[in-house]
Amino acid sequence: MLTDSETESLRILQKAFQRLQSGLTDLPALPSSDPNGPDLERVLLETADRLRDNYPYFHPLYAGQMLKPPHRVARLAYALAQWINPNNHALDGGRASSAMEKEAVAELARMFGWQTHLGHLCSGGTMANLEALWIAGQLAPGKKIVASQQAHYTHRRLSEVLKLEFEAVPCDRNGRLDVAALKDSLDQGNVGTVVATLGTTATGSLDPLPEILELRARHGFRVHADAAYGGYFGLASNLGPETRRAFHRLGEADSIVIDPHKHGLQPYGCGCVLFRDPSVGRFYAHDSPYTYFTSEEMHLGEIGLECSRPGAAAVALWSTQKLLPLVRGGPFAALLGQCRAAALALFEKLRGDDRWLTAFAPELDIVVWLPRAPRVSEVSNLSRQIFAEAARENLHLALASLPVDFFDVSAAKIERDAETVTCLRSALMKPEHADWVERIYEILDRAISKLPSSPPN
Repeated sequence: MLTDSETESLRILQKAFQRLQSGLTDLPALPSSDPNGPDLERVLLETADRLRDNYPYFHPLYAGQMLKPPHRVARLAYALAQWINPNNHALDGGRASSAMEKEAVAELARMFGWQTHLGHLCSGGTMANLEALWIAGQLAPGKKIVASQQAHYTHRRLSEVLKLEFEAVPCDRNGRLDVAALKDSLDQGNVGTVVATLGTTATGSLDPLPEILELRARHGFRVHADAAYGGYFGLASNLGPETRRAFHRLGEADSIVIDPHKHGLQPYGCGCVLFRDPSVGRFYAHDSPYTYFTSEEMHLGEIGLECSRPGAAAVALWSTQKLLPLVRGGPFAALLGQCRAAALALFEKLRGDDRWLTAFAPELDIVVWLPRAPRVSEVSNLSRQIFAEAARENLHLALASLPVDFFDVSAAKIERDAETVTCLRSALMKPEHADWVERIYEILDRAISKLPSSPPN
């Protein structure tokens, strides 16, 4: 966990802190006594002991939930900013970090082809989607929010919070919003916003954004792109044609959500909401008796629903994007390509093994599959057993309950005695996963072989 490079990071952090401190010297000296000093080491060591009760999220054998280690420049920059602890609500609480946030968010917007925009960082995708749907409701009051059945559950919940009607339309066999079902909903009228998910959390599928945009041209609804998980993948060079088409049109959405704390190499929590039309800022307008008087420049609190926000998150993101710019063909894009390559490699190994049944090929870096059994209900039980057996060898996967239609159970001669199935799922988010696919597959091989009801290889 603490590699030589991480040890070197501590030296770099100390040097950076000295540089920071040298700019804050024109102040009276403070007393250096610390009444809690004698207990500090004891408590911190106790904290380390408690933190050992965790899965190894940083290791390539952790391939379950969407947990990606932040880049060390992000960790160091975040830690450095903590000595100031800026608040990016108003400029007087985070003067330097507010400027860094504006620059970092502008770079995210340029990744989607936007030279003008309105946007800011927030605590994560949930808050970012809340703001996007709130603006949608302001622009089309009383009209319905429509998303696919595989869209993140927060869209339904947030619509309830905002008192907006919500409709979930079915997906096709690839986990994407079904265009025919969307047309039926549009024909019924009263649709104000369609959520296009670019990277569902269960399967990594991308909704057919080009087709959704064509329907917008005829029906006039608003398009919100929930790209919290997949938004960065537009930079990758090894996407499939349909996936590439969707990312090519992403800049035509009215609003976009992306989570730097997923594939943007940031610590939690760091989300971002972007609006193509900056004039939506008028809906955020409010009066504050004391926060916005230090500068005539725009304060970030004037374009967001959250008040106090960690300026350290902006500093970490700005620093990461300085080291790894968001450009196609660059080192950051290459890291994304490695994640997708790992998913494709694991998918091909599983597809070539008769003991497993794969769903559709991964569009990004998430793979879903299941063990074969005579009945769907038995498949679900086997999946849970394999999940537990793999964990005993330190391979940590995830379980997902998905529609049976995502798998060709008829061709596999699996009796359909349920409409949903518990399957195995891996989010291969770490670039190192590309070098660990063989090891992961070997553990899966041993896990399924140990089960008495497993089919022969």
